[in-house]
Amino acid sequence: MKYEYTTEMVCSKKINFDIDGNVITNVSFTGGCNGNLKAISKLVDGMTVEKIEEILRGNTCGPRPTSCADQLARAVRMAYEKEKAGGKD
Repeated sequence: MKYEYTTEMVCSKKINFDIDGNVITNVSFTGGCNGNLKAISKLVDGMTVEKIEEILRGNTCGPRPTSCADQLARAVRMAYEKEKAGGKD
């Protein structure tokens, strides 16, 4: 399933990705630090929700309490929980 997440408190505005079970692919960010976010997208391609959370959850950017990487970890968890619940909001 394709998923779009609107970020909070970071430079990127949206994160798009595909989720199949607990595997994440095709991650792309709208806005933010282009090179770094392309690299993160490549590195997490094919990873599970749990692995992405393990690596990226809690990363911060400067004085912010979050980062684009942390937002990705949050986004994949939300998508996974939504999928488990049958796609209901």
